[in-house]
Amino acid sequence: MITNADTASKVAEFLLKIKAVKLQPQNPFTWASGWKSPIYCDNRKTLSHPRIRTYIRQEFVNAINRSFPKPDYIAGVATGAIAQGVLVAEEMGLPFVYVRPEPKKHGLGNLIEGEIESGKSVVVIEDLISTGGSSLKAVEALREAGCVVKGMAAIFTYGFATANENFKKAEVPLITLCDYPSMIDQALRENYITENDIATLEQWRKQPDKWGV
Repeated sequence: MITNADTASKVAEFLLKIKAVKLQPQNPFTWASGWKSPIYCDNRKTLSHPRIRTYIRQEFVNAINRSFPKPDYIAGVATGAIAQGVLVAEEMGLPFVYVRPEPKKHGLGNLIEGEIESGKSVVVIEDLISTGGSSLKAVEALREAGCVVKGMAAIFTYGFATANENFKKAEVPLITLCDYPSMIDQALRENYITENDIATLEQWRKQPDKWGV
């Protein structure tokens, strides 16, 4: 669920402007999973642009205050959401931790970095939601540490049906600043794509694992 239509449009505008999101229906990208995709998203680029990262930080804070009020902690999903999570935690005056994709292979073998207390509530920050697998692994780690996960807030989601189902099964409320339909609408308005591209872009989102094969 996007937090606000105006916010979604503005975030889409920013991501397209700095090429954090690229749309190439005729010259698709290949993801690490092997999927062919007409879109590529790298939200870490927002960190290099003070105005944009500040806007995203503040919209995260606004969204958390509306949907998941008064958390005890902010947690970031490594690695893409560590910096985003720190910015949010700093603005809200809250302690911060981050969750690794797997336990550290040396030292203390930590999965969660930072100090966190069992029984406390957490909001998880993510930069991008695709299938939701890695994001929900972070939620699982926090729950195993005894935390109450109030929900997750992300910059952008592709809105895959499998992700929606995964979050529903895990009972994790998800809010995002921007989503795929908002991105496509903004890209069309700004002539990054044409009307002829829409059918291809919609087909990909319905069956991303079979598209372009």
